[in-house]
Amino acid sequence: MAVKHQKTLALIFENPIRSDVNWDDIIALLRHIGAEISEGSGSRVRIALNGIRAVFHRPHPRKETDKGALKSMRRFLVEAGVKP
Repeated sequence: MAVKHQKTLALIFENPIRSDVNWDDIIALLRHIGAEISEGSGSRVRIALNGIRAVFHRPHPRKETDKGALKSMRRFLVEAGVKP
């Protein structure tokens, strides 16, 4: 895994939960580890990884993911078998 993706994964699992993780970096990490990503209606993004599916909302107008979404992303990654 590239250093940038390792850093993003570490930021997702950092405590306390951060509020400054860039959404595009998370998407790049997910694509790198083999997630299937498709756009839904509005700001919805459907993600499937290792048989686990989830729907997230792309942050707007900011590009950073909020704490609640990051906590959900952390739970999704753990369920899909991805840990730092």
